[in-house]
Amino acid sequence: MDCLFCSIAKGEIPSKCIYEDESVFAFHDIDPQAPVHFLVIPKQHIASPADINAENSGVVGHIFEVIAKLAAEQGLENGYRVVTNCGKDGGQSVGHLHFHVLGKRSLAWPPG
Repeated sequence: MDCLFCSIAKGEIPSKCIYEDESVFAFHDIDPQAPVHFLVIPKQHIASPADINAENSGVVGHIFEVIAKLAAEQGLENGYRVVTNCGKDGGQSVGHLHFHVLGKRSLAWPPG
C-alpha cells in the first residue's frame, strides 16, 4: 500500500510531529490555513470516515482525547475547529482518515 499518511506516521517521510503514541500521530500541516493548524491521524490505516466500524472506532475516541490535549497545549482556549473530509465529493485529498485542527483566528461558517 502506498499511503502518504502511513509513511508519515512510520517516520519514512519527515513531518513536524507534535504528538505520538502507540495508535495516534499528530503533526503540523504543511500548508496551514490558520495560525495553528495540525493534523491528527490513526497509525492504523483507515481510508476515510466511511470505513470506521466496530473494530476500529475506539481509535477515533482516542483521537478526540488527543485533540483536546493538544488544543490546550497550543493555547486554543478561545476555541478551534476540527475538520474531516470523506471521499472525493467531500474534499478528501489523502486516502487516510485524518482530522484537521485549526485555531488562533476567527473561523466563519461556511468556511471561507
